[in-house]
Amino acid sequence: MGKKGVNWGLIGFFVEMFALTLWVGGLVVIIAVVIPAVFNSFGMEPAGRFLRRVFDGYGYMTVAILCVLSLIAFLRFRGFGQDPFELFSVTSGEWWLLGGMLVVTVGILGILGPQAVALQEEAFEAISKDQKELAYAQFFRLHMIVRALHLVNVGLAFSLFIIKLRKTLIHRVALSS
Repeated sequence: MGKKGVNWGLIGFFVEMFALTLWVGGLVVIIAVVIPAVFNSFGMEPAGRFLRRVFDGYGYMTVAILCVLSLIAFLRFRGFGQDPFELFSVTSGEWWLLGGMLVVTVGILGILGPQAVALQEEAFEAISKDQKELAYAQFFRLHMIVRALHLVNVGLAFSLFIIKLRKTLIHRVALSS
C-alpha cells in the first residue's frame, strides 16, 4: 500500500466551515442569549458597558476569522485556482463575499464602532435629563446602523457558508454521476 498524503484542501475546508460557524453562531448567541440576559440582570449603564466588551471580543474574533479565511482562500487559489469543477478552488463569489466582510468589519470596528462608544460614554456621563436624552438619541441612531452592519456581515458570512456547502454537494453529485 502506498502512503497517502494529507489532503490540505479538505483540512482548509473544515477550518473555513468551523470559522464561519463561529462567526454566525457567535452573533446569534450574543443576540438571542447574552443581550437579553444582560439587560434583564443589570441596569442600562452597566449592561451597556458589559455588552461593549462582549462586542469588542466578537469584533476581534471576526478579524481573526477574516485573516484565517483570507489566508486559506489565498492558499486554495494558489493550489487549486478558480476552476469551477475543482472542489477546493476559489470562486469569484467567495472573493466578493470575503471582500464585503472585510469592508463591513473595517466599517464597524474602525469607523462607526469608536464613534458609537464615544456617544455611549457621552450619554452615560450626561448630567441633566435633556443632555442625557439628546446623547442617547444620537447614540441609538448610530448604534442602529452598527447593529444593521453586524447583521449584514453575518449575512455575508452565512452566504459564504452556503456557497461552500453548495459547492461541496454539487461536487459530490457530479462525482456520483
